[in-house]
Amino acid sequence: MSRFLRRRPSAPMLAAVPLAIAAALAGQAAHGSAFQLKENSAEGLGRSFAGSAAAPGDCSVVANNPAAMSEVQGGCFQGDVTAINFATKFHGGGEDFLGRPLTGGNGGDGGTTQPVPAIYLIHSIDAQWSIGASLTVPFGFQTEYKDAWVGRYEGLKSKLQSPALTFAASWKPSDELAIGASFIAQRTSAELSQAIDFGAILAGPTNGALLPQEADGFGSLKGDDWGYGFGLGLLWKATPNDNIGINFHSQIDSTIEGDGKFLVPSNVLPLLGGAFVDSKGKADFSTPAFATLSWWHTVDQTISFGADLGYTHWSSFDKLEVKYANPLQPESLSIFDWKDSWFASFGGDYRLDPNWTLRAGVAYDQTPTKDSTRDPRIPDGSRTWLSFGLGYKFSDDLKFEAGYVHLFVDNGSIDHVSPTFSTLVGHFESSGNLLAVSGQWRF
Repeated sequence: MSRFLRRRPSAPMLAAVPLAIAAALAGQAAHGSAFQLKENSAEGLGRSFAGSAAAPGDCSVVANNPAAMSEVQGGCFQGDVTAINFATKFHGGGEDFLGRPLTGGNGGDGGTTQPVPAIYLIHSIDAQWSIGASLTVPFGFQTEYKDAWVGRYEGLKSKLQSPALTFAASWKPSDELAIGASFIAQRTSAELSQAIDFGAILAGPTNGALLPQEADGFGSLKGDDWGYGFGLGLLWKATPNDNIGINFHSQIDSTIEGDGKFLVPSNVLPLLGGAFVDSKGKADFSTPAFATLSWWHTVDQTISFGADLGYTHWSSFDKLEVKYANPLQPESLSIFDWKDSWFASFGGDYRLDPNWTLRAGVAYDQTPTKDSTRDPRIPDGSRTWLSFGLGYKFSDDLKFEAGYVHLFVDNGSIDHVSPTFSTLVGHFESSGNLLAVSGQWRF
């Protein structure tokens, strides 16, 4: 009992705990957007996105480098869809704030399979000017665990989607140089749920009449908002056989407004003093700026290859403050300790004949998360890519692409404390598979 007296929540802490599920809006928006989706092109996927901002022939440059639209003569319409299969399983356990083991299983496979679409349109106005538009999903993630799993107080379902509309233009002042710019409108939506340990919240105020894991409830939150940003690009033909591309995508700011809904045991609700009732919450947060440097080299009509180096400014995301419409629910401040991340890839194309092209690539994608702050919503680790692709040119105007990637994901260790002082300790074993197809029509 001395441990209970030492660790039980104080009354001020109990005032800050209500709507912990709403604080998850900020946490998931941040963690969800940490899983950056590069998967916007089947052709690029086949070579691990090496040369994504410099390689010719792929109309996804509307989003990946607007300056490279100058390489398209006439018009181009391209549609891509990528099936992302992500699997993750928890190995470990936990304890409540009394030191007793948390009940429940490992949650099963918390991953899912989701399609990610992309559409591109480019039209060249004249020899110097081109315009384009695209619909892509640059950020998104989803995990979902079984209701009674050991980590239920930290997350059940977590879903984030950030589809973006891009409108771009490029200008080619010379045969060697082109520059581009884009306007981006991004809509972020989040859906979250988790169990709430009312026994832990009320253990102190009820002098132990309720204990942790004895009065579980449920909370969910949905919210969305629009945010706006810009992109800048450059394409330099350093030699007749070498393209160098640079792309910058700005930070996009949003204010997520959500509706929190709660299921509370009937014997617990009168003890909460007006907390944990359906209420609105909002939080300002940003998806980070990122930049890409690409190189593409053409050896001859058969062989070409290139590389990518990407940087994402995750360290700009340091804290989130959630404000609630219910005055009985104080503002919640969450501190994050993320690091900037890097992506590096190398890949190439081998043209078998005028119609068929083989592609392959490798990449390393660094996670911005740390062991000290990782939670079950995004059990992320650094990833190594191994990719293969196949292209078929049906005619001068029509071609099809397919790409596949297997992701080898580092184990994600976790030693995390929930808002009600339960602790989850262990690691997540994760893996991923990506399969993309596309069709391109030149006109």
